[in-house]
Amino acid sequence: QVILVESGGRLVQTGDSLRLSCVASGGRFSNYAMGWFRQAPGKEREFVATISWGGKNTLYADSVKGRFNISRDSAKNTVYLQMNGLKLEDTAVYYCAADPAPRWRDYKGYKYWGQGTQVTVSS
Repeated sequence: QVILVESGGRLVQTGDSLRLSCVASGGRFSNYAMGWFRQAPGKEREFVATISWGGKNTLYADSVKGRFNISRDSAKNTVYLQMNGLKLEDTAVYYCAADPAPRWRDYKGYKYWGQGTQVTVSS
Protein backbone atom coordinates (compact mmCIF):
# COMPACT_ATOMS: atom_id res chain seq x y z
CA GLN A 1 0.00 0.00 0.00
CA VAL A 2 1.47 3.31 -1.08
CA ILE A 3 0.40 6.46 0.72
CA LEU A 4 0.75 9.79 -1.05
CA VAL A 5 0.50 13.16 0.65
CA GLU A 6 0.45 16.35 -1.37
CA SER A 7 1.22 19.83 -0.13
CA GLY A 8 1.96 23.29 -1.41
CA GLY A 9 -1.34 24.38 -2.85
CA ARG A 10 -2.59 27.87 -2.05
CA LEU A 11 -4.10 31.03 -3.48
CA VAL A 12 -1.81 32.83 -5.93
CA GLN A 13 -2.13 35.48 -8.60
CA THR A 14 -1.79 35.10 -12.35
CA GLY A 15 1.82 34.89 -13.40
CA ASP A 16 3.00 33.59 -10.03
CA SER A 17 4.99 30.44 -9.43
CA LEU A 18 4.20 27.61 -7.06
CA ARG A 19 5.78 24.27 -6.21
CA LEU A 20 3.71 21.29 -5.19
CA SER A 21 5.20 18.37 -3.33
CA CYS A 22 4.04 14.80 -2.92
CA VAL A 23 5.67 12.52 -0.37
CA ALA A 24 5.30 8.78 -0.87
CA SER A 25 5.49 6.13 1.81
CA GLY A 26 4.71 2.45 2.16
CA GLY A 27 6.53 1.22 -0.91
CA ARG A 28 9.82 1.40 -2.74
CA PHE A 29 9.70 4.80 -4.42
CA SER A 30 11.78 3.74 -7.40
CA ASN A 31 9.22 1.04 -8.27
CA TYR A 32 6.61 3.64 -9.15
CA ALA A 33 6.12 6.06 -11.95
CA MET A 34 4.54 9.23 -10.63
CA GLY A 35 2.00 11.57 -12.07
CA TRP A 36 0.21 14.83 -11.38
CA PHE A 37 -3.40 15.29 -12.35
CA ARG A 38 -5.89 18.05 -11.66
CA GLN A 39 -9.60 18.45 -11.41
CA ALA A 40 -11.56 21.67 -11.64
CA PRO A 41 -15.15 21.94 -10.40
CA GLY A 42 -17.54 20.25 -12.77
CA LYS A 43 -14.78 18.84 -14.93
CA GLU A 44 -13.18 15.48 -15.33
CA ARG A 45 -9.80 14.79 -13.81
CA GLU A 46 -7.12 15.65 -16.35
CA PHE A 47 -3.52 14.74 -16.91
CA VAL A 48 -0.88 17.34 -16.07
CA ALA A 49 2.51 15.62 -16.02
CA THR A 50 4.16 12.31 -15.36
CA ILE A 51 7.67 11.09 -14.66
CA SER A 52 9.19 7.65 -15.10
CA TRP A 53 10.61 5.46 -12.36
CA GLY A 54 14.14 6.83 -12.49
CA GLY A 55 13.11 10.30 -13.53
CA LYS A 56 14.67 10.13 -16.96
CA ASN A 57 11.46 10.50 -18.93
CA THR A 58 8.67 13.03 -18.51
CA LEU A 59 5.43 13.85 -20.28
CA TYR A 60 3.34 17.00 -20.07
CA ALA A 61 -0.11 18.09 -21.08
CA ASP A 62 0.00 20.59 -23.91
CA SER A 63 -1.69 23.14 -21.68
CA VAL A 64 1.22 23.19 -19.22
CA LYS A 65 4.19 22.39 -21.44
CA GLY A 66 6.90 24.98 -21.04
CA ARG A 67 5.40 26.31 -17.81
CA PHE A 68 5.36 23.28 -15.48
CA ASN A 69 8.19 20.95 -14.56
CA ILE A 70 7.89 17.58 -12.86
CA SER A 71 10.81 16.10 -10.94
CA ARG A 72 11.47 13.48 -8.31
CA ASP A 73 13.93 13.11 -5.45
CA SER A 74 14.51 9.48 -4.53
CA ALA A 75 16.34 10.40 -1.33
CA LYS A 76 13.20 12.15 -0.07
CA ASN A 77 10.60 9.87 -1.71
CA THR A 78 9.12 13.01 -3.13
CA VAL A 79 7.82 14.15 -6.49
CA TYR A 80 7.50 17.84 -7.27
CA LEU A 81 5.50 19.94 -9.67
CA GLN A 82 7.04 23.34 -10.29
CA MET A 83 4.40 25.59 -11.79
CA ASN A 84 5.40 28.87 -13.40
CA GLY A 85 3.37 31.50 -15.20
CA LEU A 86 0.17 30.39 -13.54
CA LYS A 87 -3.07 31.14 -15.33
CA LEU A 88 -6.66 31.37 -14.16
CA GLU A 89 -7.39 28.07 -15.92
CA ASP A 90 -4.80 26.31 -13.76
CA THR A 91 -7.18 26.59 -10.82
CA ALA A 92 -8.00 23.07 -9.64
CA VAL A 93 -7.37 20.44 -7.04
CA TYR A 94 -4.05 18.84 -7.88
CA TYR A 95 -3.57 15.15 -7.22
CA CYS A 96 -0.45 13.07 -7.04
CA ALA A 97 -0.65 9.52 -8.36
CA ALA A 98 1.61 6.48 -8.45
CA ASP A 99 1.64 3.18 -10.27
CA PRO A 100 4.25 0.54 -11.06
CA ALA A 101 3.06 0.36 -14.67
CA PRO A 102 0.88 3.37 -15.39
CA ARG A 103 -1.07 4.27 -18.49
CA TRP A 104 0.81 7.54 -18.37
CA ARG A 105 -1.74 10.19 -19.45
CA ASP A 106 -4.78 8.20 -18.36
CA TYR A 107 -5.83 8.82 -14.76
CA LYS A 108 -7.55 5.45 -14.71
CA GLY A 109 -4.14 3.86 -15.13
CA TYR A 110 -2.85 4.86 -11.69
CA LYS A 111 -3.51 2.75 -8.64
CA TYR A 112 -2.53 5.05 -5.79
CA TRP A 113 -3.74 8.59 -5.18
CA GLY A 114 -3.20 11.37 -2.71
CA GLN A 115 -5.96 13.44 -1.18
CA GLY A 116 -5.27 16.47 -3.35
CA THR A 117 -4.14 20.04 -2.76
CA GLN A 118 -6.06 23.11 -3.87
CA VAL A 119 -4.45 25.60 -6.21
CA THR A 120 -6.41 28.76 -6.84
CA VAL A 121 -5.20 31.36 -9.29
CA SER A 122 -6.81 34.77 -9.11
CA SER A 123 -6.43 37.93 -11.13
